Amino acid sequence: MSAVPPFRNHLPVKIRFGEGVAADLAGVLAEEGATQPLIVIDEGLAGLVPRVADALAAVSGATTFEKAPGEPTVALVERAAEALAAAGCDAVVAIGGGSAMDTAKAARLVAGQDGPYLRFAGGGVAYEPPQIPLVCVPTTAGTGSEVSGGAVITDEATHRKAGIASPHLRAQHALVDPALTWGLPPAVTAHTGVDALAQAIAAMVVKVRTPIGDGIALEAIRLAGEALVRAVRDGSDHDARSQMACASLLGGLCMNISDCGAEHSLAQALGGRYGMPHGLTIGLVLAETMDRDRAHVPEQFERIADALGEPGSGSDGARAVQAVRRILAELEFPTPAAAGVSAGDLEELTGAALEDYFISVAPAPWSPAEVRAAYEQGLALGDRR
Repeated sequence: MSAVPPFRNHLPVKIRFGEGVAADLAGVLAEEGATQPLIVIDEGLAGLVPRVADALAAVSGATTFEKAPGEPTVALVERAAEALAAAGCDAVVAIGGGSAMDTAKAARLVAGQDGPYLRFAGGGVAYEPPQIPLVCVPTTAGTGSEVSGGAVITDEATHRKAGIASPHLRAQHALVDPALTWGLPPAVTAHTGVDALAQAIAAMVVKVRTPIGDGIALEAIRLAGEALVRAVRDGSDHDARSQMACASLLGGLCMNISDCGAEHSLAQALGGRYGMPHGLTIGLVLAETMDRDRAHVPEQFERIADALGEPGSGSDGARAVQAVRRILAELEFPTPAAAGVSAGDLEELTGAALEDYFISVAPAPWSPAEVRAAYEQGLALGDRR
């Protein structure tokens, strides 16, 4: 028995969850007194998801900034910030996946406090409370960015992820409507869903974990464990879509209460180097980082295994790794080699991963040899089945 360490928690995001809540967008903007919002939206999304088009049709006086597919870049953030400032908007609305929401968060920051973006990523700059509200409407079930205070932006010059984090980055409102995810293709569903699961797992094991984070993370893990494969195999399974939307939301919450871990550092090195989607990179390293970390907090990994419904019992956390490997196999998730990771890049990737913040809160320090070994373990995989 040991005492519970001190902790603090404050996540002031107004959340509306459930089928149809996207239709509340106009009302939420009116509640904030906003009449000229900037809509940051994934390119073509309104044409693909009728409920998004319906929600936007009810909003008047808006300026639209479409974001092309792919991870957000510094240049994209600067353009969005310029559009926000030029239009004199009094609110920001982000509609789309995590990259659209991260773009909106960073653009509001840059427009409100002046750029360039990289001065915030470099650290040492105080974040001021935002002057205008942000409303996030996710259309994927993955990053939970609608409730997080972080944004991950790629610096094209260095091919590194230049992330920022502050309570002042958080949205004021999150409208989480599972119906907006009904049309997601299987690959996107798998990539984003693995990210949601990984964030919840990390929240259970990093050294900054808290009891509140554990409670939320365990429910996120349970939901994702039950629903992810179902949602990928049958995109019309509305129950599975609802469960994954909730798992993503909870994953975003527990990530902010706790934190991400080594899996994000190794993944972000891949994303910066190869320009891969974030969720894809997470799945390429998740089991391997778990396999290393379980030796340091095995009891937490046993709780993860139980939440995933992995049969049997144990004391070393191996069941949790086994459960995740099974899920990845059932998803037919790509291996690192199949995704295009090259052994010739391992030195660069190792260095980038070790420089990333998240690996610093892993349950025990990682050595360069351990990072390289995790990449090599993934590269050695054949078919996941």
